[in-house]
Amino acid sequence: MPVDISVADGVKLPADLLATMQRELTRMVRAASKTDDKDYEVSVRFVNDAEIKILNRDYRGKNKATDVLAFAHRESPAGELLPNVLGDIAISVETARAQAKTAKHDLHAELLHLASHGLCHLLGYDHNDDDEEAEMNARAAKLRSEAVRRGATKPA
Repeated sequence: MPVDISVADGVKLPADLLATMQRELTRMVRAASKTDDKDYEVSVRFVNDAEIKILNRDYRGKNKATDVLAFAHRESPAGELLPNVLGDIAISVETARAQAKTAKHDLHAELLHLASHGLCHLLGYDHNDDDEEAEMNARAAKLRSEAVRRGATKPA
């Protein structure tokens, strides 16, 4: 399975939403794999604000909760040993719920958005300037479209 999903203790996600996320995230990773002609693997962990705050503090030096963090395996010492392992994505379900409410869409849409954002970071995209952000957002949109499309997975 190209996507391993885990849920932190105390984080509540309906079983049907979790199953949908598994299916759609798998399609996104497969679409990215087809684009790059590789067999990528990704780990996604749904956490609460307390856990993501610790990760953000320890790895980015920012002592606050955030919505999504991506940890690219290629940036670690083992990156060359397992080149198909893209890395890990952590998504705060608490923050996602708040952002979904503000944006007036459902939690599923927000989680898919955050997952595509994290996946793009693992693929090497960033958003340090407007051009980078536009390129990253375009790839994320293609990945999300492929995630919800039916039929055989196509490159995205």
